[in-house]
Amino acid sequence: MYVQPNPDICPMKNLASLNKYFIKYKWRLLLGLLFVAISSKFAVMPGYVIKDIIDDVQKMIAAQTERSSIISFVIKGGIILIGLALLRGLFMFMMRQTIIVMSRHIEYDQKNEIYNHYEQLNTHFFKTNFTGDLMNRISEDVSRVRMYTGPSIMYFTSVVFLAIFCIWDMLRVNAMLTMCVIAPLPVLAFSIYMVNKVIFRKSGKIQAQLSALTTTAQESYSGIRVIKSFVQEKNMMRFFNINSEEYKKSSINLSLTEAVYFPFMNLFIGLSMLCTVLIGGYFAINWQITTGNIAQFVIYINILMFPISSIGMVASMTQRAGASQKRIDEFLDTKPEIVTPTNAIYKPLHGAITFNDVTFTYPHTGITALQHFSLDIKPGQKIAIIGKTGSGKSTLAHLLLRMYDTTSGALAFDNNNITDYDLQHLRKNIAYAPQDAYLFSDTIYNNIRFGKDDATESEVKAAARMADLDKDIATFARGYETMIGERGVMLSGGQKQRMVLARALLKNSNILIMDECLSAVDTQTEKTILANLQNYLENKTTLVITHRIFTSWTFDQIIILDHGTIAEKGTHEELMALNGRYAKLYLHQTS
Repeated sequence: MYVQPNPDICPMKNLASLNKYFIKYKWRLLLGLLFVAISSKFAVMPGYVIKDIIDDVQKMIAAQTERSSIISFVIKGGIILIGLALLRGLFMFMMRQTIIVMSRHIEYDQKNEIYNHYEQLNTHFFKTNFTGDLMNRISEDVSRVRMYTGPSIMYFTSVVFLAIFCIWDMLRVNAMLTMCVIAPLPVLAFSIYMVNKVIFRKSGKIQAQLSALTTTAQESYSGIRVIKSFVQEKNMMRFFNINSEEYKKSSINLSLTEAVYFPFMNLFIGLSMLCTVLIGGYFAINWQITTGNIAQFVIYINILMFPISSIGMVASMTQRAGASQKRIDEFLDTKPEIVTPTNAIYKPLHGAITFNDVTFTYPHTGITALQHFSLDIKPGQKIAIIGKTGSGKSTLAHLLLRMYDTTSGALAFDNNNITDYDLQHLRKNIAYAPQDAYLFSDTIYNNIRFGKDDATESEVKAAARMADLDKDIATFARGYETMIGERGVMLSGGQKQRMVLARALLKNSNILIMDECLSAVDTQTEKTILANLQNYLENKTTLVITHRIFTSWTFDQIIILDHGTIAEKGTHEELMALNGRYAKLYLHQTS
């Protein structure tokens, strides 16, 4: 949702959060500012040279000096001007190599900071924010902030130094003429301030629209097969065109606003030039200044022309950067709700799990997924969690991985509360095979090895064999080095699930959670996998979350969930004797 920014808020308040980067690169920044000052001084010095050339040539002509001497004098002056231009160019190069390179370093650090912060945020954050918006803030918004940390600072300091050097020299020549020349500048500054308020408001709106546009494109690319299968290409194109048209209109509107700057620049520069010629000519007639001084003033105005013209560009970049930094800070100020405690536990998990009167309500929907759930699991036990869709089965896995914290009640491993463990240590000690088989655009080998970087090739292949995936991999031309495409687009649903299962098995943790991870495989493959796992899981605590019964396994406890509560609990024999829901499901499945 787009929030209208307050145009009265100075963007520099939002950009103050960048000060830590300026402190980090202070020597590069200070050196860059020194080069700006030196190059600005060399830019002003030709005014002296040209003034002296004109005045001295006039004196030579009046004194009837030889023409060759005058030409020689002018050539020497020209050589000096070329030398000053070369020196200015050298320091301008060094200026860009310090300030612009500094901005690239800041861009690099800021993107890393945002990405690192994204990784620390909880599941709830990613369920309530669009992927396109997250991507836009780490790419487009950071790029606009870089325009402030680099070009904006460079151009602004250049304006300041050039203005100081030029105005000081003009005041030394004639204070009255200087006042007349710079008189339009306060009006220019007020005009810039008024236009900037409008730009700041519109920049925030444009960035929000760009996020929405990126989100639409990202969802379309990810769901292209669904779009094509339902023949919705035209509808999606129409929806994208509507968002794109709104973004285009807003961008054009902002460009029209920014275009006001340049006519203002030309107007005030033209007025300054006119004042110089008219008033300077009057003073020259009355012998208060020389003809060379008029040329000197004209040169200074020309020198200031581009820097003053860039004020509008600098102000625009600063306003846009302020709006973008505000959007970045909104996410950076979001604190993760689930964090590692100060005195965290790093003990290995042996497999004892205790749910003590656990109730959990999803914060973003208000749906209560579990109600007063209690369960005691001993190390090495196999537990089946069976229930319909929406009964709260997957919520148990999320709580065990501490993707969420319980709303009430307690969850413990080996009699230690789950909130006392180091978060990364906890998740490293739990192997999880989800139903949603997310794979990366990489090789089969790297996707299986994702959860264990130090895994050997034999370990990867052993995990693939247990998941009954090795036969499929053998059919690929490049075997384990086969690229599987974005999110495993080259694989079938069953192959994706088995690859995710192999990834979990490779961790060799004492706790394994299988969340509907065999729902897309056929019955024969399922039997083969379950047979392969019998010995592997002998001393491991295993939670099998499923909507159907694994008849080939003997479970220590079978839990029937219904709307977040335990409807039935016991062994296979006990539940069959009860003749309740489990018995009916078992008879229905086996018949």
